[in-house]
Amino acid sequence: MQKQVIEFGGEPVGIVIPDQDRLKFIAVKFHVIDLDEQRFNSPDEVRLAIRDLVRARNQAPSIMV
Repeated sequence: MQKQVIEFGGEPVGIVIPDQDRLKFIAVKFHVIDLDEQRFNSPDEVRLAIRDLVRARNQAPSIMV
């Protein structure tokens, strides 16, 4: 396997590349940077992690200044 583009919500947000018998995620969008360089077993696992990250951020209370 070579690099594979990972999309979320129809937008490319990063790529996965083979690394140490797993897939390393390289983020290209700021809202998924927390997952940058993490290793996953499959592209679907990356997408689930992105979904969970986005949901957690959307549910976090906003701070008003």
